[in-house]
Amino acid sequence: MSGHDSKYFSTTKKGEIPELKEELNSQYKDKRKDAVKKVIAAMTVGKDVSSLFTDVVNCMQTENLELKKLVYLYLINYAKSQPDLAILAVNTFVKDSQDPNPLIRALAVRTMGCIRVDKITEYLCDPLQKCLKDDDPYVRKTAAICVAKLYDINAELVEDRGFLDALKDLISDNNPMVVANAVAALAEIQENSTSPIFEINSTTLTKLLTALNECTEWGQVFILDALSRYKAADPREAENIVERVTPRLQHANCAVVLSAVKMILQQMELITSTDVIRNLCKKMAPPLVTLLSAEPEIQYVALRNINLIVQKRPTILAHEIKVFFCKYNDPIYVKMEKLEIMIKLASDRNIDQVLLEFKEYATEVDVDFVRRAVRAIGRCAIKLERAAERCISVLLELIKIKVNYVVQEAIIVIKDIFRRYPNTYESIIATLCESLDTLDEPEAKASMIWIIGEYAERIDNADELLESFLESFPEEPAQVQLQLLTATVKLFLKKPTEGPQQMIQVVLNNATVETDNPDLRDRAYIYWRLLSTDPEAAKDVVLAEKPVITDDSNQLEPSLLDELLTNISTLSSVYHKPPEAFVTRLKTTVQKTEDEDFAEGSEAGYSSGNPVDSAASPPLTMGNVAHPAGRQPAPVPAAPAPVPDLLGDLMGLDNAAIVPVDEPTTPSGPPLPVVVPASTGQGLQISAQLARRDGQVFYSMLFENNTQAVLDGFMIQFNKNTFGLAAAGPLQIAPLQPGTSARTLLPMVLLQNLSTGPPSSLLQVAVKNNQQPVWYFNDKIILHALFSEDGRMERGTFLETWRSLPDSNEVQREFPGITITSVESTIDLLTAYNMFFIAKRKNGNQDVIYLSAKVPVDVPLLIELTAMVGQPGLKCALKTPTPEIAPIFFEAVELLFKA
Repeated sequence: MSGHDSKYFSTTKKGEIPELKEELNSQYKDKRKDAVKKVIAAMTVGKDVSSLFTDVVNCMQTENLELKKLVYLYLINYAKSQPDLAILAVNTFVKDSQDPNPLIRALAVRTMGCIRVDKITEYLCDPLQKCLKDDDPYVRKTAAICVAKLYDINAELVEDRGFLDALKDLISDNNPMVVANAVAALAEIQENSTSPIFEINSTTLTKLLTALNECTEWGQVFILDALSRYKAADPREAENIVERVTPRLQHANCAVVLSAVKMILQQMELITSTDVIRNLCKKMAPPLVTLLSAEPEIQYVALRNINLIVQKRPTILAHEIKVFFCKYNDPIYVKMEKLEIMIKLASDRNIDQVLLEFKEYATEVDVDFVRRAVRAIGRCAIKLERAAERCISVLLELIKIKVNYVVQEAIIVIKDIFRRYPNTYESIIATLCESLDTLDEPEAKASMIWIIGEYAERIDNADELLESFLESFPEEPAQVQLQLLTATVKLFLKKPTEGPQQMIQVVLNNATVETDNPDLRDRAYIYWRLLSTDPEAAKDVVLAEKPVITDDSNQLEPSLLDELLTNISTLSSVYHKPPEAFVTRLKTTVQKTEDEDFAEGSEAGYSSGNPVDSAASPPLTMGNVAHPAGRQPAPVPAAPAPVPDLLGDLMGLDNAAIVPVDEPTTPSGPPLPVVVPASTGQGLQISAQLARRDGQVFYSMLFENNTQAVLDGFMIQFNKNTFGLAAAGPLQIAPLQPGTSARTLLPMVLLQNLSTGPPSSLLQVAVKNNQQPVWYFNDKIILHALFSEDGRMERGTFLETWRSLPDSNEVQREFPGITITSVESTIDLLTAYNMFFIAKRKNGNQDVIYLSAKVPVDVPLLIELTAMVGQPGLKCALKTPTPEIAPIFFEAVELLFKA
């Protein structure tokens, strides 16, 4: 719309919808066009104009391109809420896809791809196939992207109609933009597919490298990203590829530069010639430096990527450290990143320059930046042994300026330097002790106390210094209390005189009787027992030689670093996390069928058991969790072809849900809860419950035929539910003779039949046979049947996870009717259901047990059970990233203990 169209947003008349309806049906073209603009304006500001759907669609029959675009925009917005009416527009779409004007042909196909309505997709196929072979490259490139959109809606349809082969053919197109869009579409489809779809070979490689020089900047990004996934056959080929890509480093677009860097870094892994690698490192430095002259937001993204690159290949920017010096007007987030990179690039050759910079930063006004600068000096000292003395000199100069937070940070890093170089720089302890009175931050206090305890024999008044801290022991944070306890024990072992003896009594008493911190209490008891039984053993333990700490400036694991380098110029390289850590996607390749419900108007209104596509399926409420890599549901063996059943069609049970009769399995087991009594089921009684066997979830079912007729043709369907439970195979029940019963285990899959709303244990099921109506019944999802075998946590991981979760994520429930007879038997019972024992402790006369479990969407459950053995009453606390699951969990706990 033009700049004069703001008037369409400002109407205040009453009866706006009827007026618009009248204008849309006007015989005058201009009036209809103005009316559509008003409708789009109303839609833009959030008004509901869906009631005008039919009238707007009628305006599609026009030669006016502007009006057609506006109507298409309206259609994209409202087609999902009016799918039946959207069908009315199909004929116009098909007609427009054959229009002489290529812009209209492309617009028609693009819009059909954007309308995510299953009923329209089948009509899209023929026009799309024609457009993929269109004479005009603009239409072909638009059609290529449309294939990716169609794949997201209905993957099976795309594969069946040969669209993937057509896309691969477009890679050989003579227009570079068509090639780029085909590559982008194939890459998108590959992300959503588990099978290999887009694999670059030597022929494809040549075509992509040729197109690279001629397509637009974003086309170059798509092609470079695809090329970065190609593994060259030998070093020679890798050198040739890099040679063709190197000119992209001079591009003005930052995304192209970073994609080219990513691609070159990947190929450098295969190049063996040191001269070639040295030259490539020289060529990559200037474009990376140029990125730092852009606006701050781009600088930040560039710096996060450079941070990864210098960890892998520091030589690229080893001589460019000056460009990372902070400017006075840099935003704080840019300064912090520059500091990190300077530490990584610091070497014996440039350390003097770097220290001058850091010293300058330590006098800035931004407190956080100053703290980080002081820590950076310490990290350089730990990293470079020959520069450690110069770093300490700078730190001592900073301590002399008497700025409180600078002094405290300096003490923290000096403690680390002492640990890195023991018995080397202890002469400066006297200077540190002068600043004792100014310390008020827990970490600084703890560091100073550690220094006093570690070097107590060299500090004449060490007992007095520690005593000054002891006066406020009960009020100190846990971090300080723990250091005070250890330092006092060290002092006593090094100087077992009367003063330290009295101090140790006071500290041990405070740390055992006066505290409720379990870590502090346990450590104090250990020291007390050691000192009272064998003081020499205590010396060996407490005063043992400590391992030397190492430089932590390369924080990333090599495997994680390699993964992040393959994702340069994406969010992954900014977050420094692999994509699966923050992007969750439900990948399904089964199309949604048209019949989504049981019989129209039935009371239950159950939905089909078929998995739906990721676009139409609402996200799972528990954190939108996707399948972890490598843990897709196991493929189900192909079932025998079902017999067509007219009754099934009448019910609305689609063919995918018809389960044929086969030979039954007859597992034995405990009695199952009755879900359909014989009185309700006209003589058929059904008992069922979820069960877990050998790492697989089953629906254990018992059918009892109390009728006078043979029952056969059993079928089953599950409604959408919290965990997406659906049948993984056929319901194997042979014809059931009168007076007989059959028991079966039905394999289940997860995350394929998901419901919206808060988590619920409700499992709605429908069962039918050839002789009776459909039996609907409600069952419960028993959560412990879904606990996975990999739910065991290490003790340290459990503690770390518990602490990292906020208190609001902890939910508690008391069970007054449950009695625990033995801690060991309780642990055995819970372990059998994949609730794994972590630790236990006594709290007065109560036993506290800690356990871990994991539900199938990879959500950890941290469990604390508190009870008095032999007495009624159990308190259960659950801490998890998704506390909404707590009610279902507590149901499972109650069921387990009462069974």
